[in-house]
Amino acid sequence: MKKIDLDQIIQDMLVARKGISDLNFTVGRPCQVAADGRLHPVEVDMAGGILTPFQTEQMALTLIQDDRRLLTDFFRHGSCDFSYNLPDGPRFRVNVFSQRGTTSIVMRKLESRVPTIDELNLPECFMKMAGEKNGIILFTGATGTGKTTSLAAILDAINTRDNLHVVTLEDPIEYVHPHRRATFNQRELGQDFDSFANGLRAALRQAPNVVLVGEIRDRETMEIAMNASETGHLVFSTLHTVSAGHTINRIIGMFSTEEERQIRFRLGDALRWVVGQRLLPKEGGGRIAIFEIMQNNIRVKDAVINGEREGKTFYEIIESGQAFDMQTFDQHLVSLFESGQIDGETALAYASSKARVRQGIDRVKSQKGEKTSDIEDLVIDREYR
Repeated sequence: MKKIDLDQIIQDMLVARKGISDLNFTVGRPCQVAADGRLHPVEVDMAGGILTPFQTEQMALTLIQDDRRLLTDFFRHGSCDFSYNLPDGPRFRVNVFSQRGTTSIVMRKLESRVPTIDELNLPECFMKMAGEKNGIILFTGATGTGKTTSLAAILDAINTRDNLHVVTLEDPIEYVHPHRRATFNQRELGQDFDSFANGLRAALRQAPNVVLVGEIRDRETMEIAMNASETGHLVFSTLHTVSAGHTINRIIGMFSTEEERQIRFRLGDALRWVVGQRLLPKEGGGRIAIFEIMQNNIRVKDAVINGEREGKTFYEIIESGQAFDMQTFDQHLVSLFESGQIDGETALAYASSKARVRQGIDRVKSQKGEKTSDIEDLVIDREYR
């Protein structure tokens, strides 16, 4: 397939609906776009309408453009990641992967302009994160929940107020930051460095003030990130975990039992914030982000160093830490339900503790004078002995 033909197909798909986030090419299905978290078929000028193994393979090869590294990754590991640009159009983060002997493609549309904290309506404490001078700030959650966008907004805040050197290590580069007050050097995995560990190790010799590591995937990268934070750098990164507590346990689990005590002390000193992020359906259409936010303080540091105990779990510490800009997913869900941005069914479906969220929903309904139970006509059995 010629590049000009594939670019036209992509252009046609992009105008098919509003709010498109992904393009999906899978054998046995038509070309599809993802909008508001749901897949929708799109009619494009292709023979047959339903994608064949030959068509998706030709698309993949056109996107890869004879890049030996990507071809090696695909044939050796079954998938490869890279970025792709339309001429004078949007950029995409592309994943080509094999499934049941055929080739599939998912293209995530990347925004051309870096969003701000205010535009995304992010919590006020994100500005405090932008003002940190050293330490580690971690964003956690599943792929596609908006972690990269939130981090880009924080870096944009740094860019507007501080004359700093920012080095980013990404896979691939999603938001291109213009030079304003800060100076940005953005490096892409595969093109500019071969692994996050090596890229981070090299970054420490590039005199950065702020380092963004796209993802901490192994012990070596985590070790270097802690070294960087201990030597006066501010390090941002992501992990694929479901909560703040899981994040701490995941990091400690990267190291051997003999190293655990030392790592707990180092992490207790280096950690600044842990932010969990999820996307869920919004009333009236679209999606909305919810956040679990944990800021390091004396109680958090004690739990990191000595482990969680009854009455001192990370969940309980965050739940009682609203004065320190902390909140659990469940507290955020209840506040969104109270403001009418999500319904009760959605709140319960995404809850970490359904009992706590149900209790919060009942409290909100009670304050509004609504029923909190379907049980009616209860009377006291006065004849019972």
